[in-house]
Amino acid sequence: MSEVRVGNLFYDAESGRYDIRFGMDSYYEGLHCGECFDVKVEDTWVPVRIEMDDEWYLVGLPNVRLDGLTVRIRM
Repeated sequence: MSEVRVGNLFYDAESGRYDIRFGMDSYYEGLHCGECFDVKVEDTWVPVRIEMDDEWYLVGLPNVRLDGLTVRIRM
């Protein structure tokens, strides 16, 4: 059975990837192209997929700044 976790997106310059921070010392360990999760927009969870071209972006939620977004992911 999978666990659903909620956290916030941030860019990890060391790895060159976005990651999810769940708490002070709890991280997802880096997102990869094609990974799917939900982003909270106002009071609604919107399903998205993260991809990389010239920069990271969310399929299904274009033109949005990724840093700090509240996300939930099944682990």
